[in-house]
Amino acid sequence: MTKDELAADSVEVKGPSRREQAVARSLDSARLRAESRVQRFLDAAIELFNSRSGGDFTVQEVVERSGQSLHSFYQYFGGKHELLLALFEGTVRSTTERLRAAVDRESDPLERLHAFVVSYYRLCRPTGDAAKEQAPLGMAEFAQQLLTDHPKEAARVFSPLVSLFEQVLEEATAAGCVRPGLRDGPIVGIVMEVIMFNTFSSTIGGMSLRPAEGDSAEDLWNLILNGIGTGSSS
Repeated sequence: MTKDELAADSVEVKGPSRREQAVARSLDSARLRAESRVQRFLDAAIELFNSRSGGDFTVQEVVERSGQSLHSFYQYFGGKHELLLALFEGTVRSTTERLRAAVDRESDPLERLHAFVVSYYRLCRPTGDAAKEQAPLGMAEFAQQLLTDHPKEAARVFSPLVSLFEQVLEEATAAGCVRPGLRDGPIVGIVMEVIMFNTFSSTIGGMSLRPAEGDSAEDLWNLILNGIGTGSSS
């Protein structure tokens, strides 16, 4: 055996062993099966949401519609609340992705902030074509319940959306488009709350939700940007 052959034999073999590769394939297969089963439960819940109001269905109905077992359901979810939470998390992630796409179409910091506000408002409204692509209206009721009864869970679920808005607001502030000195935390929460629940304030104020009545999203943006004061005091 030559010197070079001995050196080659002494080189440590890098990468996973055959055993590790076999285990990884097994784990990947199990993960894919689990993801498929979970998605079937989620799809069944969405179908029930679409056929009923307010999420008025039982775990057993979800199980039957999914074509799976009750035992399998409780392998993945602790109960109906966890199922609804998973659905809502998916809605928030999807909304965040759509808003990021809308924001990234703009380069000016103020226009990026503008795009976030009006796009989020339109996605939150229970009318129009955009609403048809969103989660069922019962999810809005679940969101209110989550914010009231489980604020820590709500903060975690909304974190992707909040992070995006914080980023856009910080860019606008740095560019001088938003006045400095505002406390970011409260402002972020206040603005997002105004956007999310403007549907209710529209009803209280007697404003029609029909699109033909004007662009409420732009009206809300104007209010958020400029406030209601004249900038002078007597």
